[in-house]
Amino acid sequence: MLNRVMVLLLATVAAGMVSLSNAGLVELESVPVSSDSQDCLSCHEELHPGIVSAWRQSRHSRITPGEAMQVQGLGLKVSSKEIPERFLNVAVGCAECHTQRAEAHAGTFDHGGYEVHTAVSPKDCATCHTQEADQFSRNLMAHARGNLVENPLYMDLARTIEGRVARKGQQLDFTPADPLTQAESCLHCHGTKLEVMGFKERDTLHGLMDFPVVNGWPNQGVGRKNTDDSLGTCGACHNRHQFSIEMARQPYTCKKCHVGPDVPAYKVYSASRHGNMFSTHGKEWNFTNVPWTVGEDFTAPTCASCHVSLLADPAGNEIVPRTHQMTDRLPWRIFGLIYAHPHPVSPDTSIIRNDEGLPLPTNFDGTTAKDFLINASTMAERKENMSTVCRSCHGSAWVDVFWERFEQTVQTTNADTLEATKIMTDIWKSGYAVNHLAGGSPFDEAIERRWSDIWLFYANHIRFASAMAGGGDYGVFANGRYHITKEIMELNEWLTTQKKVKGGQEGKE
Repeated sequence: MLNRVMVLLLATVAAGMVSLSNAGLVELESVPVSSDSQDCLSCHEELHPGIVSAWRQSRHSRITPGEAMQVQGLGLKVSSKEIPERFLNVAVGCAECHTQRAEAHAGTFDHGGYEVHTAVSPKDCATCHTQEADQFSRNLMAHARGNLVENPLYMDLARTIEGRVARKGQQLDFTPADPLTQAESCLHCHGTKLEVMGFKERDTLHGLMDFPVVNGWPNQGVGRKNTDDSLGTCGACHNRHQFSIEMARQPYTCKKCHVGPDVPAYKVYSASRHGNMFSTHGKEWNFTNVPWTVGEDFTAPTCASCHVSLLADPAGNEIVPRTHQMTDRLPWRIFGLIYAHPHPVSPDTSIIRNDEGLPLPTNFDGTTAKDFLINASTMAERKENMSTVCRSCHGSAWVDVFWERFEQTVQTTNADTLEATKIMTDIWKSGYAVNHLAGGSPFDEAIERRWSDIWLFYANHIRFASAMAGGGDYGVFANGRYHITKEIMELNEWLTTQKKVKGGQEGKE
């Protein structure tokens, strides 16, 4: 029966006669394309066949919003209750995305008689996906660019990583990276700011045309600031123009930004039992069904099943709802800044100030900027949300011990980071390095880089290995516990040596 359905799918896709719904495949009349989108296709089919091909394979090309709204139960993928009349009975094509809300986008330009904007934003997608866009707007990812560039301490670290370095006398001088370097390094994932700088005439196959010059474009960073001032891009996970559910559910999509060593999620997952099962059996799984049924569509989690997806049991009961807020199932923020801590209340972390007035969620002594972080009740609720996912494959005893081990790992890695920071603080106080409190930077000297490696790389590896149910050596020898203790020993030995040298020099004087 399954083979017969797949044959039907291939045949009907080729004929352009398919509509996808939660019930499976329904043979319908050809999905109508609006005259506006047809005008777009008549040119871009020849100019950009890869883009058009991706769109033709998308759900957007195969089912109208009106039909999608009729889906009942957990298979519903359109969350908007009302959709403009002009969109209801046509495929979601080029014009439906790139010409709507034209007045809201800076740089909207006349293109073949249509008012077109280049970058489609979450507010455009919200026409049909209101709930998802709203959830995403409350997500750390949507604010990823601002959380980096509007935090002077983080940008100081970025300056010493991606900036230009030059030797001046006996000292190294770092200058901030140029915009093009920033766009392909930190802002590749965090997102650029799209700014219209003017217009440029280009000679095309259809004659001379004016096109906007958009600074920061192209970029698919998850926290991109768009030309309508909205934040983020759905294309970071659902690659344009196919916007595939299957792609968003594959771990490779998350790998683009979460590969390490600062956020080693993908490589830890790959080495874990879950990743091993995906590598072995993933080709047999169904990544397109909505809802996604545990035990039928897949038998081990990917990133999406734990953090985003609506999951159901074989009887059709909802296990957890779909969410695009990402943190709904996360009590702990294990990315050390400089310690692991409860997740921030606001997705805009640039507003956080610790007791020293620094834009950090923790103090240097390990205590938290608690007024800006979620409370114990919210942490317990999110922990239960994630535990519900875990219990769809594991018994309660397994899940309880997992959490016990993980939260112990949070405490021990924070304790190690605290010891390292005490040593680093002694180095600063002794004048062997100059930090931010003395008019310098806590990141631009070699000994400071050794300190930041401890919490930015090694503590994070240990926590991710614990949080993701394995990862094996990543918790021990592969950037794990071996390295964190080694670096603390060397940090302490460096300080001891400096004091001995300093003491010897004072004795000679």
